[in-house]
Amino acid sequence: MRTTVTLEPDAEALVKRLMREREMSFKQAVNHAIRAGLTPPQGEPFRTRTYDLGVRPGVNLDKALQLAGELEDQEIGRELRRGR
Repeated sequence: MRTTVTLEPDAEALVKRLMREREMSFKQAVNHAIRAGLTPPQGEPFRTRTYDLGVRPGVNLDKALQLAGELEDQEIGRELRRGR
């Protein structure tokens, strides 16, 4: 397909660099850049390792605000016992 493309200066510099580094024509460089930009990555999905940090009996981790409140109450109780 023949078409006219107006490249912005930064895109032009990138295409020219690709042409120089890989010794390819303008057409090859533009096609390569388009394919590279539009092809989904082929790597494996990123995975985060999980670790069991242990849960105290009676603490429901599904209720984060309740947990935060309980922890705050415990800390206030400790500070009161220390006389702060």
